Amino acid sequence: MGYPFTRLRRPRAHGWSRRLVAENRLSSDDLIWPLFVTDGVTGPVATMPGVSRMTPDEAGDAAREAKRLGIPAIALFPQTDALLKTPDGQESWNPDNLVCRSIRAIRAATGTDVGIICDVALDPYTSHGHDGVLEGGRIVNDASVELLVRQSLVLADAGCDVLAPSDMMDGRIGAIRKAIEGAGHHDLQIMAYAAKYASAFYGPFRDAVGSGAVLVGDKRTYQMDPANGDEALREVGFDIEEGADMVMVKPGLPYLDIVRRVKETFHVPTFAYQVSGEYAMMRAAALAGYLDGTRTMIEVLTCFKRAGADGILTYFAPEAAKVLNGVQ
Repeated sequence: MGYPFTRLRRPRAHGWSRRLVAENRLSSDDLIWPLFVTDGVTGPVATMPGVSRMTPDEAGDAAREAKRLGIPAIALFPQTDALLKTPDGQESWNPDNLVCRSIRAIRAATGTDVGIICDVALDPYTSHGHDGVLEGGRIVNDASVELLVRQSLVLADAGCDVLAPSDMMDGRIGAIRKAIEGAGHHDLQIMAYAAKYASAFYGPFRDAVGSGAVLVGDKRTYQMDPANGDEALREVGFDIEEGADMVMVKPGLPYLDIVRRVKETFHVPTFAYQVSGEYAMMRAAALAGYLDGTRTMIEVLTCFKRAGADGILTYFAPEAAKVLNGVQ
């Protein structure tokens, strides 16, 4: 029956009733905290207020904080020394590289209480800033996959829990799964960056890891066109068939329609990355007094859940966890 017998405002009248009828709930269990590690200068990332680069030992301290706040996992991203960058990104498969040392420091700090997710891509290690091998001005797929497999095996041996290939090369999930199975890493999970778009929202991240300054051209020949949605489903489907345990959509907020379509189509664990540009614009607006920072943060993260995301990679993770858990 219509108004006045049906009044949709009735359940909204009180906080207790709003809680009772809430369709989606955000908790610290939904958060993954990305960390930037470095052997160079630590401290704030200029284009990401509130975010800092840290040493491997400081990453261990951050993992302890994640454990205290109930954040299940962290994701590691390195700022590689420019002197170690090469056209083929060979530092990525050095067993004593920055990420491997960070894994060991986090394990020493928290044991297995906090999951460690490691990015699999060459762009932090290449002198041209691309996620693969550059030949004649073109990123070549199969040669790049071979190097991504080498990187994956090094990260697996170092003790990471989840490999997260973010390169968008064709066939890399199947190649990595075959290699890690063959090496005995049967329980190692793969979180595929399955629908990663060639987005303008990545700028601050590239500042943080130092790849933006050296990037030659752009990444539109391997990352997805923002105009495409059906193609994302094909990408996700192939990654699942090749052995991905979970999939990711990146960026987040501008692509929540893709998150919803992926979740409804495949019914697999689906994650979204609230990327650096999303974080930076929200933080800047809050610092300028244009938005209530805390309310906006929680609202947007809740919208990820409503769209179907099982979890969210977000630089707001520790701040959001404190709000959600009522702790300082």
